[in-house]
Amino acid sequence: MPSIDEQPYTLVIPTRWKDNDVYGHVNNVVYYSFFDTVINTFLIREGGLDIHAGDTIGLCVESHCRYDAPLAFPEPVTAGLAVTKLGRSSVTYAVTLFGADGAAAAEGWFVHVFVDRETRRPAGVPDGIRTALERLLVGGSQ
Repeated sequence: MPSIDEQPYTLVIPTRWKDNDVYGHVNNVVYYSFFDTVINTFLIREGGLDIHAGDTIGLCVESHCRYDAPLAFPEPVTAGLAVTKLGRSSVTYAVTLFGADGAAAAEGWFVHVFVDRETRRPAGVPDGIRTALERLLVGGSQ
């Protein structure tokens, strides 16, 4: 399992009271929200993604999460982000979530296909986003 120091990009995400379920830990569906948060924060801040008016948007077409340890409010979560495959119109991200102790709590993948906002047909990854994603590429897969 990757360590926090091996992550090309990290984002600290606070947990919220409502994230905990009746079992006293962050509910599994919230982990996917953490995935979305780290990915889209990166795309907006580093790649210039315009979520409101850009011609191209990213749609999730596949995701997976393996849960290794519980997370719970009020501990912050550090989300690590890497890119394992960068294609013409798609990108596969590796996401690892770390608890406050620095130990990996979950890991998974998330696939975006970039599409035209209006037609929803595949479009090339915009240049600014591609440049940003290339900085996260691990394993040399392009």
